[in-house]
Amino acid sequence: MDRITQLAKKRIPFLFVLSYDLQQRHVQPLSQLDNDIFFKIGNQRNYPRTPLKQTFQLQKNPLSFKAYQASLEKVLEEIRSGNTYLLNLTFKTPIETNLSLQEIFTYAKAKYKLYFKDQFICFSPEKFIEIEGNTIATYPMKGTIEATLPNAKEQILSNPKEMAEHTMIVDLMRNDLGMVGKNIQVNKFRYIEQIQAGEKQLLQVSSKISAKLPDNWRDNLGDLLKTLLPVGSITGTPKRSTVNIINHIEDYKREFYTGIFGIFDGRNLYSAVMIRFIEQENSKLYYKSGGGITIDSDAKSEYHELIDKIYLPL
Repeated sequence: MDRITQLAKKRIPFLFVLSYDLQQRHVQPLSQLDNDIFFKIGNQRNYPRTPLKQTFQLQKNPLSFKAYQASLEKVLEEIRSGNTYLLNLTFKTPIETNLSLQEIFTYAKAKYKLYFKDQFICFSPEKFIEIEGNTIATYPMKGTIEATLPNAKEQILSNPKEMAEHTMIVDLMRNDLGMVGKNIQVNKFRYIEQIQAGEKQLLQVSSKISAKLPDNWRDNLGDLLKTLLPVGSITGTPKRSTVNIINHIEDYKREFYTGIFGIFDGRNLYSAVMIRFIEQENSKLYYKSGGGITIDSDAKSEYHELIDKIYLPL
């Protein structure tokens, strides 16, 4: 993380891409960015807009419900034992499509997008942190429902499981921000955003939490990010023991999936969580997705959510 701090101290604009476990890091000044890395973060991008000119296909080959249920039961046993209260359980799903990674990236509609060296892409709806001036804000996203269901907004906001899951993540992120800043505030609690998920419209529930940083935060930016990672919304709570359980139960390495990427523009920082993620491995494509598990989780609902999150927002 020293490279991040060095560039931020000098107020040099840069892109950073950090893996889930921080074992892989790519940090590069924007003026020297490799020509096989493309990004969109809010209104900032380094590639031209291109309209979709062809029909696309997407085939999903998810694990069986029986296999999913077996992993879910392991998580529930950990919850019953008091080792975790909320755990984000994810899986790696083989997919097939007629589009290349770069084509999917270029056409995808999303607030935050990254194409990284033909290794992976993400088209994320979830901010991680923004720092403007000396104010840091984070936007945990927990809770998803199909927008076309009757009274979808009321359903998800009144669902006890969804409320408990979201509240736990907000508490975790308040605690995380408290380690780097002061005057913690929940500015918005459980607001709804609508996103396009392939052919479906989804409603997703987010909150906004903010804090005040010391004036010299840029001189310690690497340490600040390290303190906040891994992201609470894609691990769970309590964070440390939950990460250990994830490492034991998930049958693959997340690597860059559920890490973060962002830019420092010389003054402010903008970043996103790397979800909605497709990776290329030995010329095959894999989509990594998952959802939060609590004691009230229903196996069939969670399994369908895992599959619903495998989409191309074209």
